[in-house]
Amino acid sequence: MPIFTLIEIVYLLVLVLSIGYIFSGYIRDPASRYFSGFNWKDFKFALLVAAPGIILHELLHKFAAIFFGLVANFYIFWSGLGIAVFLKLISSPFLIIAPGYVYITGQSTPLQSAIISFAGPFANLILWFTAYLILNNAKNLSRQQAIFLYLTKKINLTLFIFNMIPIPPLDGFNFIYSLVTYVSSFSA
Repeated sequence: MPIFTLIEIVYLLVLVLSIGYIFSGYIRDPASRYFSGFNWKDFKFALLVAAPGIILHELLHKFAAIFFGLVANFYIFWSGLGIAVFLKLISSPFLIIAPGYVYITGQSTPLQSAIISFAGPFANLILWFTAYLILNNAKNLSRQQAIFLYLTKKINLTLFIFNMIPIPPLDGFNFIYSLVTYVSSFSA
């Protein structure tokens, strides 16, 4: 069985392009000139800053589930993506984005569920930490590179914190619930 279905590849491409569009109003390429219309440089810069954190977040959920022998498929959450596009179209000062999810079938243990739930936010934590290390240790970064790393750091820390809030259906809730279930199984 292939790791990705054709529809998942299409969904990932749609998601990447959508993220570039949605974030292009919030993240601007420091080398581009500001104007109110669509700007390809801003689109590309926003895509490169925001898409890895969102895409890798979902893919790590998928790969963790596959590692445990489960079937995992990525889907676009059309309503969540639509709300984000709508907020972009009306030039909203804030952004809500819930663009996709991984649907997992099969039986997992509570510990496996906890690991799968944490895998997505862990991707954001790794991206944040990598950007943090590079910013604090690299010499001779260009202004554009420094801004890129700063925004990567900021977005991924925000994604990590938001996703770890223990409210359903966020990863934090699933992680804590699964962990508590796992720990309580020892006392039963």
